Amino acid sequence: MAEITAALVKQLRDKTGAGMMDAKKALVENNGDIEASADWLREKGILKAAKKADRIAAEGLIGVASNGKSAALVEVNSETDFVARNEGFQKAVREVAELALANNGDVLKLAHATSSMGGTVNEMLQSLVATIGENMTLRRSAAISVSEGVVATYIHNQAADGMGKIGVLVALESPGDASRLMDLGRKVAMHIASMKPLAATTAELDPATVEKERQILTAQAAESGKPANVIEKMVEGRIRKFYQESVLVEQAFVMDPDVTVGKFIENAGKNMGAPVKLKGFLKFEVGEGIQKAASDFAAEVASFSQPKQ
Repeated sequence: MAEITAALVKQLRDKTGAGMMDAKKALVENNGDIEASADWLREKGILKAAKKADRIAAEGLIGVASNGKSAALVEVNSETDFVARNEGFQKAVREVAELALANNGDVLKLAHATSSMGGTVNEMLQSLVATIGENMTLRRSAAISVSEGVVATYIHNQAADGMGKIGVLVALESPGDASRLMDLGRKVAMHIASMKPLAATTAELDPATVEKERQILTAQAAESGKPANVIEKMVEGRIRKFYQESVLVEQAFVMDPDVTVGKFIENAGKNMGAPVKLKGFLKFEVGEGIQKAASDFAAEVASFSQPKQ
């Protein structure tokens, strides 16, 4: 067995553009032979995937998997929404979501979990890149569970069973009837998909977010020219309004705006004769936070229509 040195790995990477781990694996499989390793990478579709790896993948699907008391969300990205409608891509997202549930939402474990193809999840996606022709990435994964109660799920803009553009999980702790809890949790999840709260409770809000909001509100109030004590009261009033807009249990419930989400959950518990506690929620939306490449389609069309100089 030839020694696989760092220099040898670099040589293969320079030749093929493959990732470090892929290059090392290819060399191990081919006893250090550069040409044979390059062919091996090509056969596995890794070179095609590597060439597409720097292309922005901001579309795709959110997948969800649940067993009632636990549930997981995953985001698997593609370059275009067209691929998100591909059956092969959807099958992969469904499998990734199930594996995420088995691995408690740990994205590192998930990436290296064994897929139905025999390789890892990462290798499965690389194979799809070679087959479908677009960059694909496993972006993130998370899970939530309860010891008593349910974790309700909701998919918005559903593309297929268990996957779509927005996925929400709501964990409710209660000894109450599971079917009624699921219905309650789904209603709260639909609210979350629509209203996009930043946190479940005021205490769970990021302190940095609150402080930034307070600074902005203070600067705005100061422009009124009113005394400092009046400005302070103005800011506190506006902070309360910020909580009402940003915190789940403080938001007016979309299905009954006369009550907050917190009160709606409390009332539901009273109606079913068992206390209900909101343990937490998770929400994934496809592409949120990804810097998408801007494209002026009209300008591109116009450039093709210009006569050549």
